[in-house]
Amino acid sequence: MEFKGKNILIIGFGRSGIASARFALDRGANVIIADKCKQADFSKEIESFNGYPIEFLFGSNDLPAKKIDFIVVSPGVPLNIQILKHAGQKNIPVYGEMELAIQEIKTPMIAVSGTNGKTTTTSLIGYIFSACGKKVCVGGNIGTPLTSLVNEANDSEWVVVEVSSYQLETTPSLSPKIAVLLNVTPDHLDRHASFDEYLDTKMKLLYMASESGCGIYNQEDENITTKIRNLKGKYIPFNVHKDIKENKFYTRDLNGSVKSWDIGETKLKGSYNYENILASLVVANICGLDEKKVCEAVRNFNGLSHRVEFICEIDGVKYYDDSKGTNIGATRAALTNFEKGVILIAGGQDKGTGYKSLASLISSCVKKMILIGEARDRIKDEIGDFTETVFANDMNDAVRIAHKEAVKGDVVLLSPACASFDMFKNYAERGDTFKSAVHRLIER
Repeated sequence: MEFKGKNILIIGFGRSGIASARFALDRGANVIIADKCKQADFSKEIESFNGYPIEFLFGSNDLPAKKIDFIVVSPGVPLNIQILKHAGQKNIPVYGEMELAIQEIKTPMIAVSGTNGKTTTTSLIGYIFSACGKKVCVGGNIGTPLTSLVNEANDSEWVVVEVSSYQLETTPSLSPKIAVLLNVTPDHLDRHASFDEYLDTKMKLLYMASESGCGIYNQEDENITTKIRNLKGKYIPFNVHKDIKENKFYTRDLNGSVKSWDIGETKLKGSYNYENILASLVVANICGLDEKKVCEAVRNFNGLSHRVEFICEIDGVKYYDDSKGTNIGATRAALTNFEKGVILIAGGQDKGTGYKSLASLISSCVKKMILIGEARDRIKDEIGDFTETVFANDMNDAVRIAHKEAVKGDVVLLSPACASFDMFKNYAERGDTFKSAVHRLIER
């Protein structure tokens, strides 16, 4: 991909857009950054580009007057916005930030996707490889744009990258040595026209695997197994209910040979985390990593924040932060950790998936549901009759209500089943707000 002297339009002035801009400028491009927000929202970011050949376009839906050679979109930018429609009419190529980096990275790559668990699995694979003495670079949708890691990636033995459905749409050159697809459940239907479209987008990862590589998939996910029958390639399944027995995990290789891993107790709990561990072990097996070091790494891995994270216990009530539960599949998985006595804080920005599939779990283990955000009316309409349901004004109010209602033995769980952008900058800010509200209970 040629940059020198090219006019490149970057849409989205967040972390990904800034990384793309620096990447293109370092290679001699002329850059225009466009964002729907106001210029005043980006004063510090704009100042950091002083002295560079860069222009800014805020609040406009139109293409710049000058000729644009290609466009780079940030992952969260919908591909059907007006400015991209105009680009399509003019046959201007559109790529994602990850595509720029992929073009220059020569190191073997492990790509991980799925509706839930991909960040944990990406982190765990990186942790395992590092524990085994491998020089590994971890990035992508996990939080560090790949364009800012190109030099590190090319100086590593392996690159582990988390890939979202948005990035799969705009990274045509992605060809990982190992492709891992964990699960596909309804999500992002505010962006994708249907679940089938979303599923097809996720499935792209498996057939993007290089000819010399392979794909790894969750055999228990019927959506994946139905589709994979029609794909040509080399694929290795994993199955939580068949491949785990008495703390021993079993994996297969491409020849069907079975290997056992005596993991013992892990810090990661729940069937959904066992999916993440199994997928990571399949990768470790394929790459011939030391069994003893792998098992020790899995046992020592602490997991990530905002994923059914235990916060504290107050007067016999346990508080958990699952702010990363941004879809119904994640919230369903979180609820399976508890048999009863759950006070659930849910709600946020609706993603178009509906909530009815949570009804049976709400009925069986949730004693009270506290709803916040834009989606609270829809959630109440669809599943509010399956338990006592109330509204809260904000997160602090929700925690106050939960604390007042909870008794010894109960669990207060934040697992929103929604995006965070109606009330917060991201899921991490939402989770931190919840934690702060809980910790204030202790201070009283």
